[in-house]
Amino acid sequence: MKKFLDRICPNLGRYYFTLMSVVLLCCFCSVTALAVEDMWAVANRIIVDVYNKIAGISTVLAGLMSAVAVIGAKLSNNQHKVDQAWDWLKRIWIAWVVINGIGAFLAYIVPLFQGLATLTP
Repeated sequence: MKKFLDRICPNLGRYYFTLMSVVLLCCFCSVTALAVEDMWAVANRIIVDVYNKIAGISTVLAGLMSAVAVIGAKLSNNQHKVDQAWDWLKRIWIAWVVINGIGAFLAYIVPLFQGLATLTP
C-alpha cells in the first residue's frame, strides 16, 4: 500500500484537477430548460398571433383588390373585361371567406372538442 501511495501522491493534484475540470465541463455543457409555459401553449399563442396578422392583411388586401376590380369593371369599355373583373371580385371574396372561415372554425368549433382527446381514463 505504501508503494501505491508513494506512486500516486506526486500526481494527486493533477488527477484532482483533471477530475474537477471534467465535472465542471459536464456542468457547463449540460443544457437546462427553464420554461414558463409548455411547448403547446407557446405554439398555440404563436399560431393565433400569426393567424391574426394574416387575417388582418387579407382583409385589407381584399378590400383594396375589390375596389380595383369594381373600378376596373366600371371603367372598362367591353363586356369581356367587365365579366373578368366580376370573376376576379368573386375569387377575392371567396378567398377572404376561406381564410376567415378557418379562423372562425378554430375560434368557435375547436373549443367544443377540447376535452375529448385525452389519454387519462
